[in-house]
Amino acid sequence: MQQVNDCFVKTKKDCLKFISSQETKKDKFKNKNKMIKSFLIPVSFWIAKRAKKKTPLMIGLAGGQGSGKTTISSILTLILQKYFKLKVFKVSIDDFYKTRKDRKLLSKNKHPLLITRGVPGTHDVDLILKFFKNVKSKNFKNLTVPKFNKAIDDRCKKSLWYKLKSKPDVVIFEGWCVGARAQKVSQLKKPINSLEKVYDQGIKWRSHVNNQLKTKYKSLFKQLDELVYLKAKNFNLLRNWRLKQERKLWVQTKNKKNLKIMSSGDVKNFMQTYQRITQQMFKDALKISSIIMNLDSNHQIEKIKLKK
Repeated sequence: MQQVNDCFVKTKKDCLKFISSQETKKDKFKNKNKMIKSFLIPVSFWIAKRAKKKTPLMIGLAGGQGSGKTTISSILTLILQKYFKLKVFKVSIDDFYKTRKDRKLLSKNKHPLLITRGVPGTHDVDLILKFFKNVKSKNFKNLTVPKFNKAIDDRCKKSLWYKLKSKPDVVIFEGWCVGARAQKVSQLKKPINSLEKVYDQGIKWRSHVNNQLKTKYKSLFKQLDELVYLKAKNFNLLRNWRLKQERKLWVQTKNKKNLKIMSSGDVKNFMQTYQRITQQMFKDALKISSIIMNLDSNHQIEKIKLKK
């Protein structure tokens, strides 16, 4: 307990400063001290204990849309760097989305729904695998890692990409579908929402996405050492949290020209593309995760379960 208190004293200021940068006038974080001290510091100790190898510890951090992955992974990074003096590189699977041009091509060749970023098949998995290989290499050299701008729905220009100058001790790879598993073909037959019913009558889109999970993404997720999962109570809550996220994106984006920020109707349709995999992850991720953070209806961490 003394170690936790000591860590809290030394990292509290930086953590609260970051949380403050994520708040808007309408959306404020509650119980900040409890979140940091009772949950995120113990998780940081758990990670630090495992980060003593010569190769980086690869941590996957998953959770539904709007569940707080970016906030939680950022605070874990702050604690691991400040208190444990570990070199941490945090990156999102979102940063590896295919370009808008590539997704347009995919939508013509495979299925129109693949223009919409998000589902497996819309990321450049080869680029992620290359990054994983390079970051683990004994002959580590400077790495440049893509950065995606959701406000314009495309990759940032290369001059704005992440620059990784030294080999990290820990890589936090976060994303809504990180660790997701494929469904059985029989599970794909019945549509689970209006989007699937209307726009994927031939089951072509969901079959393609499922096949991506069965092949490329399975190989990718096997490379993760541990998986942290943020579990919401249900899909409707995630939808509401995702709406908040889009409002925040609008508030925080200074240049509002040519934006691809979504209306509430757009968000609801967008979320339907995520629903099948998200609901499957409610079951699968519980079995395969090293750490489960249960979220209550108010977006707070309620309890955590750590694998020994």
